[in-house]
Amino acid sequence: MISEYTKEDVSNILYVINNAALKHKGAILDDCWHEPYMSEQELLNEFDSGVRMFGYEKDNVLVGVMGIQELKDVTLIRHAYTVSTYQGSGIGKSLLQYLFKINKNSILYVGTWQDATWAIQFYEKSGFVMQKRKQTVELLKRYWEVSLKQIENSVVLEK
Repeated sequence: MISEYTKEDVSNILYVINNAALKHKGAILDDCWHEPYMSEQELLNEFDSGVRMFGYEKDNVLVGVMGIQELKDVTLIRHAYTVSTYQGSGIGKSLLQYLFKINKNSILYVGTWQDATWAIQFYEKSGFVMQKRKQTVELLKRYWEVSLKQIENSVVLEK
């Protein structure tokens, strides 16, 4: 059901990410949106920077992914996506609970677009708390490599 995926699974992971990311199209600023949402090289770079990807299979097909990146004192939830036809069916919740179990750090952070209200609600239902603006900016600059425009339009939640 849930297992770790590697660079050899890039095409399947990209399918899930780019299919699910279409839901974000209106929540992401036009000048930050591009298709595909994530390229193969971007995903390979994520693996190289220490992101571990986990996937949820249904009927032998990958339908959800969620990654973690363990840093010295925190763990980041990275690239959480479920194929559009499976959204709302508990796949994201299952992946998140799995990551809770394997997390080695006590602090978990997740960043998302501030207009992706469904994503924010998903994390809040799982016990994450939205950080204040000043803390969000500091965390995004410390732990993520994102543009200033993305920092201005993102939130960080903590558990």
